[in-house]
Amino acid sequence: MKSVRLRLLILALLPLVVLLPLMLAVGINRWTARYDALLIANVASDLRIAEQYLQRLLESSETDVQGLANSVTFADALHSRGPAFARLLESYRTRLGLDFLTYLPRETAAENPWPVVQSALQDGSRSAIDIFPMSGLRAISEPMAEQARIPLIKTEAAVPTTRTTEDRGMVVHTAARVSVTGFEGVLVGGTLLNRNLGFIDTINDLVYRAGDTGDARQGTATLFLEDVRVSTNVRLFEDVRALGTRVSAAVRGTVLGDGRTWLDRAFVVNDWYISGYLPLEDSFGKRVGMLYVGFLEAPYRAAKQSAYWSIFAAFMVVVGLSVPLFLRMARGIFSPLERMTKTMSLVEAGDLEARIGPVGARDEIAQVAFHLDTLLDQVRDRDRDLRDWAEELNERVEQRTEELRAANKKLESTFQQLVVSEKLASIGEITAGVAHEINNPVAVIQGNVDVMRELLGPNGAEVRTEFALIDQQVLRITAIVGKLLQFARPGEFSGAHESVDVRAVLEDCLVLVGFGISQGDTRVIRDFSAAPEVRMDPGELQQVLINLIMNALQAMKGDGTLTLRIISRPHEGGSGVAITVRDNGSGLAPGIAENVFDPFFTTKPGEGTGLGLSISQTLVQRAGGIITVDSGSDDGTGMGTGAGMNTGTGTAFTVWLPEAVVSEAAVQSISRSY
Repeated sequence: MKSVRLRLLILALLPLVVLLPLMLAVGINRWTARYDALLIANVASDLRIAEQYLQRLLESSETDVQGLANSVTFADALHSRGPAFARLLESYRTRLGLDFLTYLPRETAAENPWPVVQSALQDGSRSAIDIFPMSGLRAISEPMAEQARIPLIKTEAAVPTTRTTEDRGMVVHTAARVSVTGFEGVLVGGTLLNRNLGFIDTINDLVYRAGDTGDARQGTATLFLEDVRVSTNVRLFEDVRALGTRVSAAVRGTVLGDGRTWLDRAFVVNDWYISGYLPLEDSFGKRVGMLYVGFLEAPYRAAKQSAYWSIFAAFMVVVGLSVPLFLRMARGIFSPLERMTKTMSLVEAGDLEARIGPVGARDEIAQVAFHLDTLLDQVRDRDRDLRDWAEELNERVEQRTEELRAANKKLESTFQQLVVSEKLASIGEITAGVAHEINNPVAVIQGNVDVMRELLGPNGAEVRTEFALIDQQVLRITAIVGKLLQFARPGEFSGAHESVDVRAVLEDCLVLVGFGISQGDTRVIRDFSAAPEVRMDPGELQQVLINLIMNALQAMKGDGTLTLRIISRPHEGGSGVAITVRDNGSGLAPGIAENVFDPFFTTKPGEGTGLGLSISQTLVQRAGGIITVDSGSDDGTGMGTGAGMNTGTGTAFTVWLPEAVVSEAAVQSISRSY
C-alpha cells in the first residue's frame, strides 16, 4: 500500500520539484547562450557598418582627388604653374577636407616609395591608410605633426613598452595620375586621422544613433594606430577622451598578430564592453591598426540577472502553492487507485474476470472504477474479435504506410523544386530590373555627350580624348547590361534546349564576373579547343558556369589561377563537350565531395543558401549532361569523382553536355543513368 502511495507521490511531484527545475536550467542556459550570441551578432553588424564607412571614406577621397586631377580647371592651372596653381591646390584642399594636397612631377613620383603613388602611376588612382613618420608629417606641415603627437597613458593589461609618445600619423593617403599635355605626374592628398574626432564621432553616430523607440546600447568607437587609441569617443573621465590609452595584449595578439577579427567581450579602459576589433592594413599590406566598435555590457548583464531572479521567484511560488494542495487532495485518490492497480495487474496476468467492484465513494474516481469494470467486460467480449482483426489491420497499416512514404517523398521533391524555381524567378526579376534601371541613365549620358559634341563643334577637339573615353565606357556598360538581360530572360525557366556555342557563353560569363576577378590578383587561363555546339538553354548554361566560376574565385580568396578548359569528349557512347572550371585554392576536405551537390549543403555557413551546385546539377542533368567534381588531381580528364582527394591542390568542376546533333533518345538515356 505504502509503495503505491510512494510511487504515485513520486510520479506526481517529480515533474514539479525535479524535472521542472532541470528544464528551467536547460532553458535558461540555452536562452543565455542565444542572448550572448545575439549581442555578438549585433556588434558584428556594428563593425560592418563602421568598416563600410571607412571604406566609403577611402573611395570618396580617391574619387575627389581623381576628379580634380582630371578636371580642365586643374589642367589650366597646371600650365600656369604660378601662384594661381598654389591657390587652386589650397582651395581644393580646404573644399575636399584634406590636410594636404600636392602635385608631384612624374620624375619625382617615380622615386616616391609609397605604393599608393606607384599604383596611381600605373593604374590611375588609389587610396589607402598609411602611417607617416614624424619627419614626414613635419615636412608637410608642423600643425599636422603636432596634431599627430599623442602622449601614451599607462594601460593595464597592455603589452609593456618604453615609449612615452605616439608621434606617427595615420593618414587616409590618396593619389591620382595627372595626364595633361606637357605635364605627367601624380596628385597626392591626405587626411590625418589622429585626433580626428569628427571622423570617429560620425562612425559612432552611424552605428549607435537612436531610432524612433530609442537605442539602449551605450556605444563607443575607436581608431587604433597599432594598439594606441589615436581617435576615440571612449572616455577616461566625463569630458576627457581616452586618447593615448592602449588595447589589451590579448586583443592585440589576436587582431594585429594573427590578423583575425575580434568579436567578444573585452575590457575597454574602465569597463567591460561587447567589442568588435577589425585589423587595418596599409598600402604595403602590413597590419598597422584596428577599427573598434562596442557597447557597454553592464545593462545586458543586469537584464540577464533580473530575468534569472524573476524565473527563480516564480518557480518557488509555484512549488509553494502546488505541493501542499496536491498532498491534501491526493488522500482520497490513493485507495481507489490502489484497487484499480491491483485489478489491472490481474487482468494483465490473464484474468479477464477480475473486477474492481464498489469503491465506497460517489466521485469521479468511483465513476471511473465503474466504467473500468464495464470496459473490462467489453474487453473480455472483444478480445477474440480484436485478435481476428489484428492481422487485417497490420496489412492495411503496411499498405497505408507505403502510400504515405511515397507521398512524402513526392512532397519533398516538389518543395525543393518550388524553392529553386522561386529563387531563380527572383534573381531573374531583380537582374532584369537592374539592367532596365541602368539603361535609362546610360541613354541620358550618351545623349548629353552627343549634344555637347555638337555644341562644341570644332572646339571639341581639346576634349576629344575625354569624349572617346565616355563613349568607350558607355559601350562597355551597354555590353554588360546586354549580358545581364540575356542572363535574366524568361527562357531561363522554360527548360527549352537550344544549340549553344559553349565558348561564346563562357566569354559572356567572364564579362559578368569581371568585377569579382578584378578584385584580387587572379589570373585567368583560357584553354579552348575546337568543340561542337551543345544542347542546352543558354541562360541555364550561363547560370551554371557563373556559379562554378564564383565558387572558384571564393575558394582562391582573390589570389590564384583560374583555368577554363573546353574540349570535345565522348561519354557513355555519345559525343559531347566537356567544360572544366579549375582553381588552385585549398581544395575540398575528405568526405565533402559526395555532398557538394546536395540541396542546402554549404561549406560557407552564413554566406549562402547551399542551393547553387544543387541547382546547377539539376539544370545540367535536365539537358542530358552530367556535372562532376575532382579535387587534388590534374590528370586533364576533368571527369574525376573526387576519390583520393588531396586538399590544398585545387578543385575542378567538369560539365559534360551532349552535342547538339545527338538524338533525343540518347540524351534521355544519359539523363536516366545519372
